[in-house]
Amino acid sequence: MAGKAVDEADEDKAGNAEGKDLGGQDVVCRPVGRVVGGRTEVADDHWDRETAVIRLDAEQFGPEALYGLADFSHLEVVFHFDRVAPEKIESGARRPRGNPDWPLVGIFAQRGKNRPNRLGVSRCRVLAVEGLDVRVAGLDAVDGTPVLDLKPHMAEFGPRGETTQPQWSVELMREYYE
Repeated sequence: MAGKAVDEADEDKAGNAEGKDLGGQDVVCRPVGRVVGGRTEVADDHWDRETAVIRLDAEQFGPEALYGLADFSHLEVVFHFDRVAPEKIESGARRPRGNPDWPLVGIFAQRGKNRPNRLGVSRCRVLAVEGLDVRVAGLDAVDGTPVLDLKPHMAEFGPRGETTQPQWSVELMREYYE
């Protein structure tokens, strides 16, 4: 049947297209490293001014895990918003940054830190790779943040075609990286 979100063979693995319970399966991630340095306090704007180190966990990795990464200008970092208390997690809609001039939008239509799984994704500049350390600029994660994964940014993985976004999000991001 055309347009079916999940075919029947995959239903046991992926739940189902109607959004029924997936059986309570938890996903467990072990951090690959931590953010060292940079900001110590969470703040909304001016992240491009920040430099930090992503230090891989020496118990899991050797320097060879980073071989070739210095050849890329940018890095995608998946991290855990570990400072968001579970009771602060949003699962519905809210006004971004509590701004009454912006519309009520669902948590999946914004990039706020109070997300259901407290996952953050950031793109930052690679400044240097030394041993188990990746020195970066513009990472919007604070000192001590658990890093779950690193991926080199490749233009081919960016959006294909024209992108659009609402005006409120342009206003929100105006000083985010300045």
